[in-house]
Amino acid sequence: MDDLESTVMEIIVNAGQTRSLCFSALQAARDGDFALAQTQLQQADEFSRAAHRVQTRLIEQDGGEGKTPMTLIMVHAQDHLMNAILARELIAEMVELYQRQRPSAQG
Repeated sequence: MDDLESTVMEIIVNAGQTRSLCFSALQAARDGDFALAQTQLQQADEFSRAAHRVQTRLIEQDGGEGKTPMTLIMVHAQDHLMNAILARELIAEMVELYQRQRPSAQG
């Protein structure tokens, strides 16, 4: 169980980093620093992929057979990951909108 909890914590930590970087990117775009915003979104993607790899590993281990016990921390991790993915998608669009508002901004 401890191993499962530490594995699930990997999802939470990586999803949290994803979300934090996305909101930092939004702030950078708001400030007109589109290069920084893009860099932070790319970094967010790396953390998101890491969280997704852990999630995939858990799914593969379970094999759709209910071998992995469903715990509150696992549900919490899934919630974090889904919110991080949604934040990434929406904030990428918002960065694009900020960029369009500043036609002289390249990057």
